Amino acid sequence: MSALSRPEFHGEEAAFAHLEKLIWNGAPLCPHCGGMDRITKVKANPAKRIRVGLWRCGDCKRQFTIKVGTVFEHMRLPLHKALQAVYLVTSSKKGISAHQLHRTLEITYKSAWFLLHRIREAMRDDSDIAPMGGNGGVVEVDETFIGRLKGVEKKRAFHHKMKVLALVDRDSGKARTMVVDNVKAETLMPLVLANVAREARVMTDEHSGYRDAGKFFAAHGTTSHGKGEYVNLQDRSIHSNTVEGYFSIFKRGMKGVYQHCGEEHLHRYLAEFEFRYNNRAALGCNDSDRSEAALKGITGKRLTYQWA
Repeated sequence: MSALSRPEFHGEEAAFAHLEKLIWNGAPLCPHCGGMDRITKVKANPAKRIRVGLWRCGDCKRQFTIKVGTVFEHMRLPLHKALQAVYLVTSSKKGISAHQLHRTLEITYKSAWFLLHRIREAMRDDSDIAPMGGNGGVVEVDETFIGRLKGVEKKRAFHHKMKVLALVDRDSGKARTMVVDNVKAETLMPLVLANVAREARVMTDEHSGYRDAGKFFAAHGTTSHGKGEYVNLQDRSIHSNTVEGYFSIFKRGMKGVYQHCGEEHLHRYLAEFEFRYNNRAALGCNDSDRSEAALKGITGKRLTYQWA
């Protein structure tokens, strides 16, 4: 049986049951009052306009579904189509465009665009704030440029582009990315200091923004990309090829699949690529694992967009 033939992708009852199992794990929780003891399921009845997945709380007397209090709240699309979209996004290495999603799911382009942003918000994980490179590990740091700043005419070099900083922990294989205003030392170094353990070995290229890294960390190794050096021949552990590989996947997705990204949305695109990288097959995650991990991240988040 193929993955997309699973029952939760083709029926509302199965879709709600699947999401309730993932989020509640057999213990329904009222999103209005937090009650758990007097929760009863309301039987669906289309004739009386009682929708699938409805529950009632005996404490606050209010009704709700598993979607309340999540990025799927007030979503007009059928839930089983949203679950299909989550699976498609999480199993596509470089993402899936809104146009492709609207054709695949047979929904409007606007709905597909908004649904993708809901999913990216679910992928965003702000809980992992532990410093990277603990116990003397290696952290690679690099920055890149993407797209063009809104309202800024094309200028020389990279000044008109959006800037992204990425850190990759070689031991855990996890990445952490963020949008930055510029690539000056006074902007980059506070972020590196906030995200990297002091006992870590930091690897960068020759960019002057990291020139003082050796004062704060156990070691600071550099390679000169401008001179064609990508691995230090005396110590082959000194390189930033891992983070460069991460950027390679990110740029192929942004340029080849999405093609355009507004500055106000870039942080969610970063969350998408970071999520897939941190839950990739090399770390023991398959497509189903990634899909379920993304769905577990829907709670406590809301998006309300108005189409311009």
